[in-house]
Parts: sequence; C-alpha cells; structure tokens
Amino acid sequence: MAKGKTEYGCGLDAAVDVVGGKWKPLILWALHAHGATRFGELRRQIARVSEKVLIQQLRELEADGIVHREVYPEVPPRVEYSLTALGEALNTALLPLGDWGESFMAEILAIKEARRTAEEVSQDVSDEASEGAADGAVEAA
Repeated sequence: MAKGKTEYGCGLDAAVDVVGGKWKPLILWALHAHGATRFGELRRQIARVSEKVLIQQLRELEADGIVHREVYPEVPPRVEYSLTALGEALNTALLPLGDWGESFMAEILAIKEARRTAEEVSQDVSDEASEGAADGAVEAA
C-alpha cells in the first residue's frame, strides 16, 4: 500500500495500490502456481528480481494482507510465503490480465521492436546531422 494512503477514488485505485510495481504480480502468480514457497525457491522462480527488491515487495504484500509469512521454529530457520484469502482473490482478478498478455504477447513484442528500431534510426540520423555540422565548422575554421 502507498505510504499513508487513507482514501481511494475507486476500486481500481485500491487494487493498483496493492499490486502496483513490476514484481508484485509475478510474486502473486508464482505463489498461486506453487503454493507455500520458501524465499530461495521464489527467487529462482522470478529470476530477474534482486534479493533486496524481492524482500521489499514481499514485506509490502505481507503488510497489505496479501501474503502470509510463516516462520517455522527450526534450526536453521525456515520461512515460507503463501497467499492469504485476500491474495487468492486478488490473483483471481489478475488471471484475465494474464490471459490478455498471453493472447497479445506477439503483437506487444512486435510493437515494442518496431518502436525500438524507429528510435535507433532516429538516433542515427541525429548523430549524422551532428557530425555533419561539426565537420562544416572545422572546414570553416
């Protein structure tokens, strides 16, 4: 939840506040798919997330009542994360979003690739124009 947020304009505002960020939906998805999961396993399932960010996101999800953190009194200590009922309900709401992503993934990637290519071409043209202006200034001197 946003720090100190006490009011929402609509339900979507509340949902985005809880699940907002790059990693939280992936954490929810992993916990839904694998059930109670230890930190190291979760880190391997979400390969690109740093340990620091994963810890931070799990703490926020726990504070918002989405994730349950179970500490087992063992040596060495064992901690497992799982979805609460609220977390399961939120994940159910995210399932159609995941379906949409699956359906349009190729199209999304094609659009992003086209934009990246256009930006590279634009940068190349800009670089050539800068070089041409610099060459002209050297010749004038």
